[in-house]
Amino acid sequence: MQFMLELTRLHYPVDDITLDNGLRVLTNPDPMAPGVAVNLWYRVGSADERPGATGFAHLFEHLMFAGSAHVASGEHLATIQSIGGSANATTSFDRTNYFETVGPQALELALWLEADRMGSLDVDEQNLQTQRDVVKEEKRQRYDNVPYGDQLELLLRVNFPEHHPYAHPAIGSMADLDAATLNDVQTFYQTWYRPSGAVLTLAGAITSAQGQELAHRYFAHLPDIPVPANEEVDPLPPHTGLPELVVSRAVPRPILHLCWRTPALRHHDRLAIEMLFSLISDGQSSRLYRRLVRDTELAEGIGADDFGLARGTSLGLISVRPREGADLSRITDEIISTLDDIATSGPRPEELARAKAGFEREWLATLAPVDERADQLGYYATLFDDPHRINTELTRIEQLDVDDIAAAAKRWLNPQARATLRYEVAEGESE
Repeated sequence: MQFMLELTRLHYPVDDITLDNGLRVLTNPDPMAPGVAVNLWYRVGSADERPGATGFAHLFEHLMFAGSAHVASGEHLATIQSIGGSANATTSFDRTNYFETVGPQALELALWLEADRMGSLDVDEQNLQTQRDVVKEEKRQRYDNVPYGDQLELLLRVNFPEHHPYAHPAIGSMADLDAATLNDVQTFYQTWYRPSGAVLTLAGAITSAQGQELAHRYFAHLPDIPVPANEEVDPLPPHTGLPELVVSRAVPRPILHLCWRTPALRHHDRLAIEMLFSLISDGQSSRLYRRLVRDTELAEGIGADDFGLARGTSLGLISVRPREGADLSRITDEIISTLDDIATSGPRPEELARAKAGFEREWLATLAPVDERADQLGYYATLFDDPHRINTELTRIEQLDVDDIAAAAKRWLNPQARATLRYEVAEGESE
């Protein structure tokens, strides 16, 4: 036990300042790191899109590499790669982020590139059409022409009402993108891509004084223009009436998803839900793996996770890949029985200890590389307004007890409050 306590005393140094134009700057010095991670979180995601104008947040993940006042289209990525660095971007419901990892000698170059596109992105008709076509091709490859490619869209449809901010995936509607005008897209950029809506994190071989001086040098000239507040959304009530969506697709196997409306990211029950999902699904000793895969041989695999959504309501699900010919109603009964047991009696202490140890191992491995650590700092600053939480999350996990898990199961994972998404194999398709 003493070893566990020592491991959880994390103290990553984090210096947190805000420039006069609203840009929040985090520095995490790590003199042993071989390079420096540059990570920018913008407080805009697909949940900030309005009906009829979806897909804009993800479109900018591509447009941001299409050139700016002093950088030609494609040169941002090519320049970083030419000096041995890496760069990429991701879009989600509540944020968009852009990141590079470079050697210390290239840090100023990376900051100059990021500042140039924050202040002067080149959004013209040619770039819009080119990147719109890129997004369409991405949708064909990742969503339209692969098994279970519409899975996320269907999960959101089952669990969120129409026009809810989380009712559509980040890829958006291709019809909406086709209808988007250049003015629409430029307005989206001018609204959200401002210093006051961003968090810049520098982690690695740099001192706090150096990081803050460089942030001032490259970003302080950008204007202070307020970014709108993200829309507040009331929590949704639990599901009633056991809603179910069954789809027939050309897929190799049926898939079963049981879904619940769970607490939003900053709710005090969130970590208990995460721990509950972990102890029932992670590893061969977890409850559902033993019951469904090993003992009854009803399933080939199982998983459970929460989307970690920040506004009002999140989405938790238990997913099962049944064996050929397995009785799906029996699988559902086994899951319900497991949840009822945990809600009534809680997990066994050894189960909870094993789940905590797994979380700790994965958490420490995640934070070891500076690029992942920078991303977590941006996450906590943007969505929790507390970058120092990176040092306390393990303590919060360790403080969870059996009663906390039981209470969370009872409050949020009532079997009568579930919804179901089920894939069936289309006629003529073999399992």
